[in-house]
Amino acid sequence: MNATIENIADTLLEAEKSKSAIPPLTAQYENLNVTDAYNVQLEVLKRKLSQGRTVIGKKVGLTSVAMQKMLGVDEPDYGHLLDDMKVENGATVKVSDLLSPKIEAEIGFILGEDLKGPNVTFLDVLMATKSLVPTLEIIDSRIADWKIGLIDTVADNGSSAMVVVGEQMTDINGIDLRSVGMTLSKNGEMVATGSGAAALGHPAHAIAWLANKLHEFGITLKAGELILPGALSAAIAVEAGDTVSAQFGPAGSVSVTFE
Repeated sequence: MNATIENIADTLLEAEKSKSAIPPLTAQYENLNVTDAYNVQLEVLKRKLSQGRTVIGKKVGLTSVAMQKMLGVDEPDYGHLLDDMKVENGATVKVSDLLSPKIEAEIGFILGEDLKGPNVTFLDVLMATKSLVPTLEIIDSRIADWKIGLIDTVADNGSSAMVVVGEQMTDINGIDLRSVGMTLSKNGEMVATGSGAAALGHPAHAIAWLANKLHEFGITLKAGELILPGALSAAIAVEAGDTVSAQFGPAGSVSVTFE
């Protein structure tokens, strides 16, 4: 299995580099399970870190019941955020750097303390959070036509590509994140709305799940990291010429343009 994990990592890295999508991993490796897929993700991460990249945070995906039902799973997944994935608020992203991008809005958490599983709770997350930040996650799949199952997206770093980070930092105290509203707009027209409750009922629940899941792989959430707890609405497709923005009420706004 180690050889298989290394082969899949090779394939995913080449797909990312060449911008050439590959068939679903589950169609090529019938015996691959979710733990194997996480080990593929960690193998890809290890290689990127050896090239000088650094981890700036993590992302949780599949936090909505609808997405879990679509992929036939009953828990979220996760991926890693690296320094070269961060995009400044208002910046322009080249569509040619991606394969089939989509975008979704999330309330990012900046940790002030480490969170180490296995028994991290909702309250632990709230106490460890330094501030909230508005974000847009640009997701992309190295799997052709987004024909993914859980194993495909887990191996492919949770289908993550970039994260656009707003400037506003908001204290978590005094904000009911369940009811914080989000409005997602494309080219000036509203295309989706949501609230913090879309992420496992409250974004902090998603981060607690992540801290406990990562314990299985010997990984700790670190102070200073950016944690994305899951999208507040369905992802929308983007193409060259689009400008996408998200407003989170008292938690600020963030935008990005594609060319």
